[in-house]
Amino acid sequence: MSRRIVCLRHGQTLWNVEQRFQGHSDIPLDETGVAQAARAASLLASLRPTLIVSSDLQRANDTALALGRVAGLDVAVDKDFRERGGGQWEGLTREEIAAQWPEEYAAWEAPDGEPVTDVAARVATAMRRWAGRLDDDGLLVVASHGAALRLGICEMLGLPEQLWPAIGGLGNCSWSVLQEGRRGWRLLEHNAGTLPEPVHSDDKPEAEA
Repeated sequence: MSRRIVCLRHGQTLWNVEQRFQGHSDIPLDETGVAQAARAASLLASLRPTLIVSSDLQRANDTALALGRVAGLDVAVDKDFRERGGGQWEGLTREEIAAQWPEEYAAWEAPDGEPVTDVAARVATAMRRWAGRLDDDGLLVVASHGAALRLGICEMLGLPEQLWPAIGGLGNCSWSVLQEGRRGWRLLEHNAGTLPEPVHSDDKPEAEA
């Protein structure tokens, strides 16, 4: 056996439905998101996680707490798992962003926002730090956000930045599984837990296709 990390995206929020950039804004789960979190918890608890950590934003923390209740585990909080900061874009729809900042929208770089390389580094560093607390066959569940998790996964896999778009987005309350091997971490599953459907997140549009 080897250590594994389940990367769990939070449940749906109203801003997800409206396709508003959430970033660091602390938006709660909506009714659908609460139900999604409960469903994910019932499935992931069967994997017998040994450690659960979440972003400090409530949409991720409440998703993690649903699993913690079923699995009988406390949930640790680490702000390094929060979403990519959206700067001036937070609270705006994609249409509003594209109209006001066409060049920045094309590059998906928000004014005063957080660079993707910084997000990838902080999330992957936090994943490695928490995974280091696991026994050899331990399972860590990280409840976080769409862009943050995708970028962190790319960094964990050692992918060069030009290949990051090859890893698609995560749906609400879907998850990916990383496993540690002799040559580093590998991706066992990606965007699991739901049938294929459109992904609405703060990630670059091409990563959601």
